[in-house]
Amino acid sequence: MKKFQPERGPRRYILGPNAAAIERMNLYCAANPRSPSAVRRPQLKARGDLWIALLGASVEEGIIGIGATVEAALRAFDAQYLAGLRPPIAALAKGRRGNDSSKLASA
Repeated sequence: MKKFQPERGPRRYILGPNAAAIERMNLYCAANPRSPSAVRRPQLKARGDLWIALLGASVEEGIIGIGATVEAALRAFDAQYLAGLRPPIAALAKGRRGNDSSKLASA
C-alpha cells in the first residue's frame, strides 16, 4: 500500500519578531545609507516594549539607542554615535577664547 504524499509547493516561512526587526532595520538603513546605523550595523534587541540598538560588548561600554520602535532605536543610536564624535561645547568655547587674535596682538 502506498502512503499518501501531499503535493509539495513552495515553502512558506513565517517571519518571527527578529526577522521582522531585521527587515525594518534594513529598510531604515536603505533610507539613510550614510547614517551610523547603516555603516556600523548595531545589534538589535527587544526588551519588553522597547528596542535597543547596541554597538559594543555591553550597554555600559558601548553606544546605545533605545526606542519604542526599531526605527526610533536606530535614530537614537545615530544621535548618540554622532554626539560622541563632537567635542563638548565647553571645550569649543575654551578653544575659541584661547585662539583670540586680540590677545595675540597685545602679547
